[in-house]
Amino acid sequence: MKIDFTKIRTYPLRERKSKVSVKDFAGPITGSMSVDRFIAALPDILATHDFRAIVEACRTARQRGKPIIWAIGGHVIKCGLSPVLIDLMKRGYVQHLAMNGAGLIHDFEISMVGSTSEDVEASLGQGGFGMARETGEWVNRAINGQVAAGCGLAEAVGKSLVEGFNRVAAGSSRRNANSGPRFDFLKLSLLATAYRMKIPATIHLAIGTDIIHNHPAVDGRCLGEGALRDYRTFVESVAGLSGGGVFLNFGSAVIMPEVFLKAVSLVRNQGLPLRHFTTANFDFIQHYRGVQNVVKRPTQRGAGRGFSITGHHEFMLPLLAAALTGRLPNVRKRG
Repeated sequence: MKIDFTKIRTYPLRERKSKVSVKDFAGPITGSMSVDRFIAALPDILATHDFRAIVEACRTARQRGKPIIWAIGGHVIKCGLSPVLIDLMKRGYVQHLAMNGAGLIHDFEISMVGSTSEDVEASLGQGGFGMARETGEWVNRAINGQVAAGCGLAEAVGKSLVEGFNRVAAGSSRRNANSGPRFDFLKLSLLATAYRMKIPATIHLAIGTDIIHNHPAVDGRCLGEGALRDYRTFVESVAGLSGGGVFLNFGSAVIMPEVFLKAVSLVRNQGLPLRHFTTANFDFIQHYRGVQNVVKRPTQRGAGRGFSITGHHEFMLPLLAAALTGRLPNVRKRG
């Protein structure tokens, strides 16, 4: 069949619906700009458009008294972002902090000695990987003692860190580097800060994934009981998302997306409403579980809005913090 190209139908360009307009373009970027004006000058297109929607959702949640739940993987702490999260906690932008077992390990090591993230290749061949004495002994002792007293895992470690620091600060051992743990960097501990500020914090682990599970002092009963308490605390926070809350997942590819999905199901199983909330998955690679279990499945059928933002944590989390705490002048409409 021949096509008569002289009879092709056309229409005026101005009548066509287009996805991009100059009013959404970026503004000039200069080195002297404040962070607020830099963010406001970004193009209101694709990821920037979604980023602004997440910022607005967080601000609205804070104004309405709805929870902003932060779920993080251990990599977030390894990237040096604890000070940023602690500042957000103090500013009222964190109502629940959830992390996997790796986050617990890194948070503890930072608070005790100011360093973390073992060189696995250097120690694995000799069987030394994960065998740091203080980490295995101290964390397991904190969990075993505090869980037996009724705490969950996160509270157990946070409380023990604070109490351990207070004991050291009150005695002469703080002046003796060889006398035991000093906790000189406790102000950088997320778990200690959450405990002091009475912000719910929870640890969600899998047995065998963390170095403390190889230590002789590990007690499976305490790990399991403490983890279950933390999960139930997490579910209660998730139940509060309805009506404007926000769930943010930073860098947990498996554990936190799975835990969040199960918590969503449990809340709805109880007949509780869970609608009109926002979720966002921030990661440098968009993994299957983060996309499905955070962004898509919980918010399907109009229950909420889900976003995926791809980028390295050491850039994206400070950028989000700057947007939340800044003024973001409305200079986007440039016509």
